Amino acid sequence: MDFKDRHVLVTGGTGALGRAVVGALIEAGAHCRVSYVHEAEAKSFPLRNNVTLHAVDDLSNEATVTKLYDGIPKLWASIHLAGGFAMGSIADTDKTKLMAQIDTNFVACFLCCRAAVKAIGRSGSGGRIVNVAARPGLEWRSGAGMTAYAASKAAVATMTVALAEEVAKDGILVNAVAPSTMDTPANRKSMPNADYALWPKVEEVAATILFLASPENAVTRGAVVPVYGRA
Repeated sequence: MDFKDRHVLVTGGTGALGRAVVGALIEAGAHCRVSYVHEAEAKSFPLRNNVTLHAVDDLSNEATVTKLYDGIPKLWASIHLAGGFAMGSIADTDKTKLMAQIDTNFVACFLCCRAAVKAIGRSGSGGRIVNVAARPGLEWRSGAGMTAYAASKAAVATMTVALAEEVAKDGILVNAVAPSTMDTPANRKSMPNADYALWPKVEEVAATILFLASPENAVTRGAVVPVYGRA
């Protein structure tokens, strides 16, 4: 896949999946803009060539998102990895916790999609958008015990498909991936007794994202692709 001289924005790109995605993009010739929240992740970020890091504290803030996208020349692809996970029964999830999940996972993704459509439109050359839903957002019963998270990711999946229809005429192909639990150090620490071999690796999920964001993807739109591994 050839991203030579193409500009790609990756939100949440300093996390475990983000590092795999950005690394693959750089190898393919892309120029990456990477947003992050935690300073420690930015300081330890190993990829510097053809990468510009942007500290962004709140992607659910419309003005913040607009500023992030306004400075990107000829945006080709926008990949939205930023989000957050929270367990919690509905009895323990008050409105504040619910809205935190909605803002972090859905509103942020919506605003980034909106800004990306505008930025890609300015180039006049079409482009790609890739969102991240989640398995509970597709398989609703698996969201028991995390209803706010599942609902927020289901909203991402629905928006992805609707937006794909809306902007196909502009040459913008919109898709999403829906991972199960990925094999990351944080997930291993929180689930020490799990069978890690069944989990999808971040490099494998990144490969799917890279194809969906690539010029080689000429026909796939409106897909929410399960990336479950063997889990």
